[in-house]
Amino acid sequence: MEIPFYSKKWLRVGENFTGGMLMVKSELIQQIATKQSHLPIKDIEASVNYIVDCMSDSLGDGHRIEIRGFGSFSLHYRPSRKAHNPKTGARVLTAAKYTPHFKPGKDCRDRVNESRKTHPIKADHDDAED
Repeated sequence: MEIPFYSKKWLRVGENFTGGMLMVKSELIQQIATKQSHLPIKDIEASVNYIVDCMSDSLGDGHRIEIRGFGSFSLHYRPSRKAHNPKTGARVLTAAKYTPHFKPGKDCRDRVNESRKTHPIKADHDDAED
């Protein structure tokens, strides 16, 4: 199944905008279920949902999350700034906010960089080629 994007390019389900693969939560649950066949899929799904909820709640409370070997999640402060509405050109002042930030750990970075040897980054294609 293909879904349209903003330009002439089309994406296949499971493919992200840079041409790489995208894993969604249901695929993560299925992959865990495949490796841990003794666990019921409902328990795995509940566990994954609970972990995501705990992490979201923790970030919402302003805490930092660190998972050794994987990375850390923290909040970055974005001050208010002057912007403009591109449609009308009117000046607007955006509100200050906190945004979640992920910093990969050394093991995670090394693993990703090592995988580039067998899964190279695809080059961008012009719309004219499609």
